Amino acid sequence: MPASAITSSMEVAPNPLALGEAIDRVDDATDGAPAYYMINCAHPTHFMQALKKGERWVDRVYGVKANASAKSHAELDESETLDPGDPDDLGRRYSRLTASFPTMRILGGCCGTDHRHIAAICEACVPQAA
Repeated sequence: MPASAITSSMEVAPNPLALGEAIDRVDDATDGAPAYYMINCAHPTHFMQALKKGERWVDRVYGVKANASAKSHAELDESETLDPGDPDDLGRRYSRLTASFPTMRILGGCCGTDHRHIAAICEACVPQAA
């Protein structure tokens, strides 16, 4: 069974626990029961800096479902209009993620994403996977 975490500036909601620490704790408590982990409900700008090659927990992350907007959850809560983000930028960020971390092969969208974001992700990542 996979496990997915909502992140905000690399902390797992609702408790301010670093994502790597959360993954390590779940793996330790369950003898590595989750088949893999996913990051969701955050823009890549919120978590990319924490992903470091060679760390065991990073190799357990197989998927990303990012938000369209680079705004924080707090900023989005206060916004009067929806920030659609930049689909092409999101696609490029996914491409860099999958190039740097080959285990990340489950790609999708979360809050604010639509067909434009998914198309940009596919255009940026599918040729790389071939």
